[in-house]
Amino acid sequence: MAEVMSPIVSERIWALPLSGSAVKFLQYLLYRSEFGGHLPVKQREMAQEYHNKTQQAISALLAPLCDLGIVLRPEGGERKGNSYRLHPLAAKYENPADMEQAFRNALVEMKAGDLPTLKLPQYTVAPPLEGRPKLQVA
Repeated sequence: MAEVMSPIVSERIWALPLSGSAVKFLQYLLYRSEFGGHLPVKQREMAQEYHNKTQQAISALLAPLCDLGIVLRPEGGERKGNSYRLHPLAAKYENPADMEQAFRNALVEMKAGDLPTLKLPQYTVAPPLEGRPKLQVA
């Protein structure tokens, strides 16, 4: 099984306006999620699994991810036990074909207003065509 990660978030995670702890928590969520973004754990379970944190600490880590639309909360009456899911454009998939189909479906849903768009920072300069920027430590 060769799982694939969405390049939309994984390639731009370094540019997200998130604290280091929120980025690490996002990595935990990606690891813990099922293909397509469903998170099979409730907030209480996340608190136990993730460094034995409190539910309030997990809420604080989830808040900026929800604000960016990377993590989605069910609306109104659908909220049962603080269940969450990753945005389809931020989820992992079993293979590239599944990811492409999910992206197509997500774009249709976003255009219809049924799915929020991701609020990721815009590039002010085009990223390099190949590889990542060459960063050096002085």
